[in-house]
Amino acid sequence: MFKGLWRYRNFVLSAIQNEFRSRFIRSKLGGLWMILNPLSQVAIYALILSNVLAAKLPGVTGQYAYSVYLMAGLLAWTLFSEIISRCLTLFVEQGNLIKKMKFPRVTLPAITIGSCLINNAFLVIAMLGLFLILGVNFSLQMLWLIPLTLIVVLFAAGIGILLGVINVFVRDLGQVIPILLQVWFWFTPIVYPRAIIPIEYQGLLTLNPFASIVGAYQDILVYGRTENVIELLPIAIISVCLLVVSLFVFRRASEEMVDVL
Repeated sequence: MFKGLWRYRNFVLSAIQNEFRSRFIRSKLGGLWMILNPLSQVAIYALILSNVLAAKLPGVTGQYAYSVYLMAGLLAWTLFSEIISRCLTLFVEQGNLIKKMKFPRVTLPAITIGSCLINNAFLVIAMLGLFLILGVNFSLQMLWLIPLTLIVVLFAAGIGILLGVINVFVRDLGQVIPILLQVWFWFTPIVYPRAIIPIEYQGLLTLNPFASIVGAYQDILVYGRTENVIELLPIAIISVCLLVVSLFVFRRASEEMVDVL
């Protein structure tokens, strides 16, 4: 599978490039559309909730503290949810291509993940620019965003590819997962700080592995600390194992997927 992906690397790169161009070929704002949606979410939440929740951020003061906190969480969530959402319907949408052409099918999720990473890169640049405007001091600790992004990609790809395979056989999944993602979003301390959760319920956050990833983003970008990043090692190992399992299932189910599609 990986040998086939390497042989078709030029196809993957050109497909990512063509997808990027086709999305904005007639757009006046081009790549700005990829960042306007999450930034508009930040503006809405900050406008409505900043006065209420800014004082709830422990150890952080400043007029724009809540906005920075919110952007840090959305930076992680946007990449995570986009990979899952696009992989969920990927094989169904590309059914005709899968049936009519013979090529390493693993290139399809590779193209999707590569496209999501480009979108995330634009969002990172935009948010770092806003951080600069808001007076956030940059530091070398922000380089930890690179391994954190890798963990997010591995975790999301493992979930997304597995769900994408199942969705070929059980189409109802395509309707259920977006709802579950919304629930997952609000179960993760992105819009609200962890400190407002009653102590007796904070233990429930241990059931949400993505809460730790978002917390690492917030620690780096809001608090400038990296002490808790090493705690993500178990999640990174789980993400790798999940991706291996999803690729194994994908490979075993590829022929049956063609028949169903």
